[in-house]
Amino acid sequence: MYRASLTLILCLAISACVGSPTSLTENRAVAPTATFPLQSAWHNGARVFYITTDISDAGMAGMMGSNFAPRLADAVPTFPKKPGEKSALERVYKFTSDGQEAVFASIPSPIGPSSTDAAYSPLWQVFWVQWKPGVSPEILKSEESILAAEERGAVEVTRTNIVINCPIVGSMVSALPGVVVSRP
Repeated sequence: MYRASLTLILCLAISACVGSPTSLTENRAVAPTATFPLQSAWHNGARVFYITTDISDAGMAGMMGSNFAPRLADAVPTFPKKPGEKSALERVYKFTSDGQEAVFASIPSPIGPSSTDAAYSPLWQVFWVQWKPGVSPEILKSEESILAAEERGAVEVTRTNIVINCPIVGSMVSALPGVVVSRP
């Protein structure tokens, strides 16, 4: 009986946090919409699309036009998380040179409410990737290719305490309901 009551209370508390789309406006029958700058990146050789809403680094937040959210950095563990190790933070690889888009370690699969990928999180810890002197840069499109380049001594991967909230919202195959991925 106690467990059932606790479960009911928990469900009611959670449902109070999840409003209907029209709860943002009192007298409107249509949900408001928002437009975000869509950015592209790579995951396992495929192009994905994401939005950036919050960043724990002031300079990067200003550059991206996102909310400066210093508390996100509190999510970074004091020990380095190994690739593939579970945590609320996933790895995103950003490159110090122009011409290379970010690489995400995971994405929802499929994108949307039917995702079964337990590794995906929209919170990312930034790892900077820099090509070593004398190495000709190439486009890296997966975490595996970055780790292989690091192993052969072509790149240096540096862990940061920067955390970014940037959900994956689409790919060339699927997108969140209501998200339209269009090309210019």
